[in-house]
Amino acid sequence: MDLLEAGGQKVLAVMAAAAEYGPALSRRIRPLMTGVGPVEAGVATGAALARLAAAGRAPDLILCLGSAGSAVLPRGSVHQVSAVSYRDIDASVLGFARGTTPFLDLPAEIALPTPWADLPRARLSTGGAIVTGAAYGAVAAEMVDMETFAVVRAAMAHGIPCVGLRGISDGPGDLHGLADWTALLGHLDAELARALDTLIARLVAGHRIGAP
Repeated sequence: MDLLEAGGQKVLAVMAAAAEYGPALSRRIRPLMTGVGPVEAGVATGAALARLAAAGRAPDLILCLGSAGSAVLPRGSVHQVSAVSYRDIDASVLGFARGTTPFLDLPAEIALPTPWADLPRARLSTGGAIVTGAAYGAVAAEMVDMETFAVVRAAMAHGIPCVGLRGISDGPGDLHGLADWTALLGHLDAELARALDTLIARLVAGHRIGAP
């Protein structure tokens, strides 16, 4: 893991799995690899941010990137995350709105900065289970993943803005094995790298990414 420096700003790139980290991205970033799922993502990101802060190297921005599934967006397309939610949390039996964490003053969806002028925006739902086939019908967002919400919450705990970038690897049909997920990852590696170049150019030009 190395921080990317551009325009005097330090960026921590965060990804889940090596399969998503192809040659195009590897020429540009050395990300924090968290492992798969919200628990691993939250633990790894929080620990990394604590270590960086203790060393006086806290990042100015976190970029969470990788693949996502979708029932409505074209496979192979790349989207910036306009808002992220946590689909696993449901304390409605206690009177809390589904999707909100009890006793935490946050909405069900957290808005994120969207700094790319030329990339479509989409809402993202994070959860611990892979969504496939008919299960998309229960998700109130255009994309699904397993890490972004946890990374965003770790970033919020350290007061650091976070942006999300996702390439659509699968959906809307059923997944039948690992190859159904990995088939487009090579293509998405190149597309995510192009989007990263655009972000770097904005940072070099002096743009600071903060509140959405």
